[in-house]
Amino acid sequence: MTVQPQDSRGGPEGRSTPDVLVLVMSTRTYRAGAFMDAARRAGAAVTVASERAQALSPMNPSGHLTLDLADPAAVDAIAAFGRERRIAAVVAADDDGVMLAARASAALGLPHHAPAAVAAAIDKRLSREVFRAAGLPAPGFEAVPLDADPAAAAARVGFPCVVKPLTLSASRGVIRADDPDGLAAAFARSAAIVRASPGALPTLLIERYVPGIEVALEGLMDGGALIPLALFDKPDPLEGPFFEETIYVTPSRLEHSVQERIVKTAARAAAALGLAHGPVHAELRIDAGVATPLEIAPRSIGGLCARALRFAGGRTLEDVLLEHALGRLAAHPEREAAASGVMMIPIPRAGTLRGVRGLDVVRRVESVEDVRITIPVGERLVPLPEGARYLGFIFARAAEPDAVERALRRAHRTLEFDIEAGDA
Repeated sequence: MTVQPQDSRGGPEGRSTPDVLVLVMSTRTYRAGAFMDAARRAGAAVTVASERAQALSPMNPSGHLTLDLADPAAVDAIAAFGRERRIAAVVAADDDGVMLAARASAALGLPHHAPAAVAAAIDKRLSREVFRAAGLPAPGFEAVPLDADPAAAAARVGFPCVVKPLTLSASRGVIRADDPDGLAAAFARSAAIVRASPGALPTLLIERYVPGIEVALEGLMDGGALIPLALFDKPDPLEGPFFEETIYVTPSRLEHSVQERIVKTAARAAAALGLAHGPVHAELRIDAGVATPLEIAPRSIGGLCARALRFAGGRTLEDVLLEHALGRLAAHPEREAAASGVMMIPIPRAGTLRGVRGLDVVRRVESVEDVRITIPVGERLVPLPEGARYLGFIFARAAEPDAVERALRRAHRTLEFDIEAGDA
């Protein structure tokens, strides 16, 4: 662990320096620039904590913390830094840093989701146990070690069922099985993914498949209460065998009563987990009027998807998150009046990306604001369920949600990907 502060508490001639915002983010994050820009707009002094120096670090007057985000000793390193500089908040950009941010905040006495709540939220088995105990809708489930026979557990859970790792994100290793043969193949494939993932728990969850439409709710927990920021429709069916997300559109086109039920269920689920202060990203399924929580992640929406959200005054989601973390959120953030959305461009097949055609045409599609290809040419593409990345993101904004969805689909049809079969 290396600490490279460039200021001290006293500063030149004894002048005090501003409180520091510690941003915890791995160098793999898509969101470094967005959070740094938001911190600059907030006038916050920033220290980035990551596994190695970020490209943005030389512009950081408050220095950089180089540490292993998964190492418990990283908490002590941030606490030691806090003895030299007053830390106002510790914020994680992505999944990689949520546990460290929670533990460091607890050590420093700062408002944040409690570490135990974060641990329960990121473990699918613990989440299901909490939801069931709280009387929330929850599918039948059993946890099965990687080296065990899943047949008996699946028979008790019933078919169709879904096999999923306990802690991996982005739908990695999540596979639907409709019968015993499909279960055996799904379990073996998901187990291989877990074994190849450092730090993943050596257990798989087998749970009853939950039918229905899926939505995502972006929100903030404040004093234990949920502040909803945006409700996204996912218009593409997520029925398996893999569960690759594609289009998010907000505002939701569901009936108002259904939207209210979603928000209330998400709030109950977050409270049951003990999430009390900070962002939450909830995934729920709605079938026959029942909203079933699938996941309440103790973080904000991933990838570049946050760019689909704007709030009053042109604020970004990162602006809102930092305002809240720094204790400056004066009122409920109101989302812009326009509809907006994002398409996470799926990887169609494995191979090496050799080129992308149609980008200029996509940018001229009505209502499309931008397209970003996030995997460089020459890199190997790994689709779900083994992969955890998208080819890129398409963003659209229009007066109505239907127009946003049409624009995203048209833009995606315009793109052509040259993928060479085989390994890179």
